[in-house]
Amino acid sequence: MSGLGSATALDGWKHVYSGKVRDLYVPEATEAGTAPAALLVVASDRVSAFDHVLEPGIHGKGELLTTLSRWWFERLPVPNHLVDDASGLPAVPASVAGRSMVVRSLDMFPIECVVRGYLSGSGWKEYQAMQSVCGVPLPSGLADGDRLPEPIYTPAYKAPLGEHDENITFEKTVELVGLEDATALRDLSLEVYARASAIAEARGVILADTKFEFGRDAATGAITLADEVLTSDSSRYWDASAYDSGERTASFDKQIVRDWLSANWDGTGVPPTLPHEIVEKTVLRYRELLERLTGE
Repeated sequence: MSGLGSATALDGWKHVYSGKVRDLYVPEATEAGTAPAALLVVASDRVSAFDHVLEPGIHGKGELLTTLSRWWFERLPVPNHLVDDASGLPAVPASVAGRSMVVRSLDMFPIECVVRGYLSGSGWKEYQAMQSVCGVPLPSGLADGDRLPEPIYTPAYKAPLGEHDENITFEKTVELVGLEDATALRDLSLEVYARASAIAEARGVILADTKFEFGRDAATGAITLADEVLTSDSSRYWDASAYDSGERTASFDKQIVRDWLSANWDGTGVPPTLPHEIVEKTVLRYRELLERLTGE
C-alpha cells in the first residue's frame, strides 16, 4: 500500500500518504507546497511480512504499538518528534486517538539506524557464511541467539518506495549525510539501544535488536528521534527467562506470522489469509510485551 491508498477520512486532517502499516495526515488547511504545522501519524492494524501486507490485520495492533512508542519516548535521553502543545491544530478524532501521534515535520535522514545486541535472523545467516554481520567482523564460535561482545551498528539505506532497503557500511552513511551527521546517528543509536536494553532487561525482556529513524528539526537543527520506536514491529524482543532456559528465540514480535507464512507460502503470488489462531496468538504476544515493559 502506498500513495494515497484508502485510508480513513478524518475531520480536520488531509490524508497524504499510506505506508504498509501507517497512514499520514496533515492539517486540512495546509497549502500545497508548504511545510505542514504538524503531522498526524496513524498506526493501522495492518500487518506486513516479506514485503506484503497480509489479511486480516491484527486487531488492536495499532493502539498497542502506539502506546509502546509513547512509553519509550518518555524514557529516552534524546529529542523526539512528539508535539507537546497541539493548540492551534485540528483535534485528533476519537476514532484514531489511541493509535495516533501528532508529530513535528522533520527532514528525515535516508538511513535506518539498526543496532544489534544479539546474533539472530539475517545476521545469524550471514555470520554462518562470512563470520560477519552487515560487514562487521565478529569473533568465531558464536551460536544462534548469542549475545554479541558489544552492540553493533549496522545501518541500512532507505530505498525508494517499492524497492528493498539495502544494508550499507558506516562509510557509505558518511557519503550520504556527511561525517558529522553519520557519527551522530551512530552514537545516538547505540546510546538509545543501551538505555532501552537496560530498561527491558530489568523487566525480564531482552532487546535483541532494533531500528531507529531520525530527522533534523528545521527549527532547532537538532537530530530528532522519529517514527515508531522500540515497538514489536521495529524490534526483536525475547523473553529473558525462556532465553536462559534454552528457548532463545521466544519472541514478542510478529515472528509467529513470519513462521506460519514461511511454512504455508512459497513466496509467489498473493500470500494466504492468516488463520484466526495465528492472529490471536500475535495479539497476545504484542499485549504481553506491553504489559511486561510498562506494567499496564
